[in-house]
Amino acid sequence: MSFLTGAIRTAAAGTAARAALLNGSRRAAPFAAVRGYASHSHDDETFESFTSRYVSFFGAVEDLFELQRGLNNCFAYDLVPAPEVVEAALRAARRVNDYSTAVRVFEGLREKVENEGQYKQYVEALADVRKELGISLKEELYNA
Repeated sequence: MSFLTGAIRTAAAGTAARAALLNGSRRAAPFAAVRGYASHSHDDETFESFTSRYVSFFGAVEDLFELQRGLNNCFAYDLVPAPEVVEAALRAARRVNDYSTAVRVFEGLREKVENEGQYKQYVEALADVRKELGISLKEELYNA
């Protein structure tokens, strides 16, 4: 009997909420609280602060999960990360001893840039780091 009572109360609460929305009542405030909870704290972040945030993040990475989570978040933005961020990510990948992730960073760059020329500029800018860390590109691995 208590299950039925709970179901009726839930249905009544849902009906009351729908009626309040239809009547234009401002009683539906819980949705504003959810929106505030789901909003991102980095909405108005500049490119420089984004770069410094991810350089420091990758500098503190201690395991593969953190590295991959950081790369996922970094590449999810609607911008191509600066070479400093990519260098920090490559160093973090080698620090946690994950060569494949280091190679895949360049694959991610290739997908993020607008054209092949930009990708080549990134590869040229990071050539010294690649040589120092011993990282080959995917195209070098499969075309050699």
